Amino acid sequence: MRDSVEPAGREVRNHRAEPCADSYARLLASVPEGTRSSFRARLLGPLEEYDGDGRAELVHTLEVFLACSGSWRRSATRLHVHVNTLRYRIRRIEDLTGRDLGTLEDRVDFFLALRATRPASSL
Repeated sequence: MRDSVEPAGREVRNHRAEPCADSYARLLASVPEGTRSSFRARLLGPLEEYDGDGRAELVHTLEVFLACSGSWRRSATRLHVHVNTLRYRIRRIEDLTGRDLGTLEDRVDFFLALRATRPASSL
C-alpha cells in the first residue's frame, strides 16, 4: 500500500499553483455589463452619493483600505489622516452600505465592485 501512495504524493508535490494576477478580471469580464453595473451601483452607489455632497472621500478611503489589506495604520498613513478619522470613515461606509469590512466576504464584494467600474475590455 505504501508503494501506491508515494507516487501519488510525489506527483502532487511537483505541481504548483501559478499565481494569476488577473483572475478577478477574467471573472468580471465573463459577467454581463448590466449585472456588473447593478452590483457596482448597489455597493458603491450610497458611497458615491455621500461623496458627491463633498462631505468625504469614502470611495477613495475604501480603495486604500482594501489595498492596504485592512491595515488601519498603513491606510491612515496613505490617506494622510489620523487613524480615528479612518475609523470614522470605515464606520460610515459600513453604515451606508449595511456591510461589515471586518469580514472577508464583504471585502471581496467591495473589491469586485471597485473593479467592476472598468469596461470588460480593460479588465
